[in-house]
Amino acid sequence: MYRTQIEAYFADKEPELIEAVSRLVAVPSVKGPALPGKPFGEGPAAALEEALRLCADWNLPAQNLSGYVATVDLCDLEDGLHILAHLDVVEPGDGWILTEPYSPKVVDGLLYGRGASDDKGPLVAALFALRAVKELGFPLSKNVRVIMGTDEESGFGDIKWYYGQHPYAPCTFSPDASFPLTNLEKGHFQPHLRASWEGEDKVPRVVSITGSKQVNVVPSNAQAIVRGLAEDETEASLETLVRELGVTATTHWEQGDLHLQVRGKGTHGSTPEEGNNALTALIALLCRLPLADLHSTRHLRTLRELFPHGDHLGQSLGIARSDDLAGPLTAAFTMLNLDETGFTARFDSRTSLEATEENTLMVAKAAFSAHGITLEGHMDPPHHVPNHSPFVKTLLHCYEQYTGEAGYCISTGGGTYVHGIPGGVAFGTAMPGFDSGLHGPDERVSVSDLLTSCKIFTQVILDLCL
Repeated sequence: MYRTQIEAYFADKEPELIEAVSRLVAVPSVKGPALPGKPFGEGPAAALEEALRLCADWNLPAQNLSGYVATVDLCDLEDGLHILAHLDVVEPGDGWILTEPYSPKVVDGLLYGRGASDDKGPLVAALFALRAVKELGFPLSKNVRVIMGTDEESGFGDIKWYYGQHPYAPCTFSPDASFPLTNLEKGHFQPHLRASWEGEDKVPRVVSITGSKQVNVVPSNAQAIVRGLAEDETEASLETLVRELGVTATTHWEQGDLHLQVRGKGTHGSTPEEGNNALTALIALLCRLPLADLHSTRHLRTLRELFPHGDHLGQSLGIARSDDLAGPLTAAFTMLNLDETGFTARFDSRTSLEATEENTLMVAKAAFSAHGITLEGHMDPPHHVPNHSPFVKTLLHCYEQYTGEAGYCISTGGGTYVHGIPGGVAFGTAMPGFDSGLHGPDERVSVSDLLTSCKIFTQVILDLCL
């Protein structure tokens, strides 16, 4: 029911859809230092303001709630459905080919740019669904509220703030994953690691290492400075190992110091097997060099031992787990900052239903502690909504109507805003098998799939709130 009206409404809307997504993608919205009225920095605040301007252009009533989120409502009735999407993005990273990260561009039906898929394109699809319901004049019995967030990539501080002051809706979904529907999100374990030592004088030694700035991104590049090496011998030994690791490395020498940069392939922290971790590759390279027996050297060897390059399952750390519903635990060493007196680091693990504090957190803590490294952190449990939930059945039916494909539930290592929200699921917008380049270079969204998402979301609103 209503499909004919919905199809007719969106028949000529593709140019508007592209223009709207491009407006948001063009705004760099990586988290920055907190400012008055901008709790997550200038970038997310600027994206929020642009989204509010878009809502005004589309005659959708919206309000900015203290810079944490903005809400968009269809009517003044009690909320029946919340749709949660975000405007913040991860760092652009390197390796972009088809366009610059904040210069959106359509090539062969794909819209490229940082945030096109995660999550600005899906947000626009949700807003377009609200606009369709309003302009088609359907009388609702419940309100639909789109909540536009600004801190999804760095801890959900925005959504935690919002639901600390507002009630949950009976139904909630986030268009921040893949179709058909994600009803199981793995748990999160993203602890902090640290160690310290007195300044050291012996050479050769590692002076500094810098890796990713975000725990949920497998780094595409990492850098180190090493002092006291012989230039000719070093270059030859590095060349062989670089080929083995499948990465690229560049070197230059300044006043006797080796400046080493490794480039791999970045990806989302939940799918480390899809990338090539530049940080673990860098550590492997450094551990092959003839470094002096120092605290820094021993700690690097420990990191290589517990997170060897290519181990995506936490096997060396002793935390590998798997189950039939969630699949295997994944683990990625993603952040490291080392100087002459210590280091801080983090890893990103997406845990299966079988993972517990006893067999995961305590095991990891003991492994690092044995080498003088402190581990601090906690585990967030998995989020699971039963397949037979009436809400789940409604969403899958809408998906089936507009794709002609069978609907089913999937699990993910990724975490969305609905993690922990009663009955909440992730729904769209990537179609099965589509590679969005999530958190990597040339991130993209299929314009056709996004337009189909607009139709599906419109149908969902009518099925739940008419």
